[in-house]
Amino acid sequence: MSEPVYAVEDLVIDLYTPSVSVRAVDRVSFAINAGETLAVVGESGSGKTVMTLGPLGLMPEGVTIDLRGSARAAGKDLVKMSPKKLSSLRGGQFGVIFQDPMSALNPMLKIGPQLAEQARRFAGLSPAAARAAAVSLLARTGIPDPEDRYDRYPHELSGGMLQRAMIALALAARPRVLIADEPTTALDATVQAQILALLRQIQNEDGIAVALITHDIGAVSVLADRVIVLYAGRIAEEGSAIDVLTSPVHPYTRGLLASVPDFRSDTASGTREIPGLPPDQTRVLPGCRFADRCPQAEASCRTKRPVLTCVGGNEVPHRAACPIVIRDEGLADND
Repeated sequence: MSEPVYAVEDLVIDLYTPSVSVRAVDRVSFAINAGETLAVVGESGSGKTVMTLGPLGLMPEGVTIDLRGSARAAGKDLVKMSPKKLSSLRGGQFGVIFQDPMSALNPMLKIGPQLAEQARRFAGLSPAAARAAAVSLLARTGIPDPEDRYDRYPHELSGGMLQRAMIALALAARPRVLIADEPTTALDATVQAQILALLRQIQNEDGIAVALITHDIGAVSVLADRVIVLYAGRIAEEGSAIDVLTSPVHPYTRGLLASVPDFRSDTASGTREIPGLPPDQTRVLPGCRFADRCPQAEASCRTKRPVLTCVGGNEVPHRAACPIVIRDEGLADND
């Protein structure tokens, strides 16, 4: 197998504000290969966005970030890079589709010149070539009459068209990794399906790696090759999308899937919520962070951090961090 285009090892991320510090990501490791879609799923606040965007230096203003471990791309460790060098690598190596296109696109500038500037800066194109590339990207992402839309401001586009423009902007520098942070949020079902189909088409054509950050299990089933289930900054389960979605092991993963409405049955009786609330991440506890919400928790769960253990999988190992379920259901892979 070829070397991953992006590999994270033992990543720890602490966030600081003037009033509080939070362990947002706690010793997480993962890798993503060219042409692959890795979905990162979990409840709001589980650390999905921080885990993927933190090493790129893309955190909100007013938040100080401390990173440990490594995050390697293009033969370099992002954790050790200066902000200036990181900005250069980020633009050429990574494209990001943000949740809210209006916050990522400059509302004072027309759509086309923003794309063209990205193409000029990171792809080294002339002004004329950058303009042609921007128009081509708008057309490729399904925006009708791209020549006209090139000269439109963000507020003149619908939500679906604006998200397509955001995807075009993310592709303008010809990245090797595309990070899609909740790319279908606030879009209606029809437009969501179109955006997901567009992402799959782009990946198939360009062979780029896609990191999909989402709580939408439907999007995961459509796009993902592999899945990481994140809970309170730690990986609870990981494996192929088929294994994780059809044979979940960790009680948290099972709870997430059970909370998804099944429209073939009575929604009220066909779903259930995970009881309790996520833990206080200002305190780094020694045991499993899901223990207080887990119906199968034992005393040891609160004192010893669970280790990701192989429970199966063929080409893609299926791992879970729950020794209780693995023991009780005889799931450990001893090969």
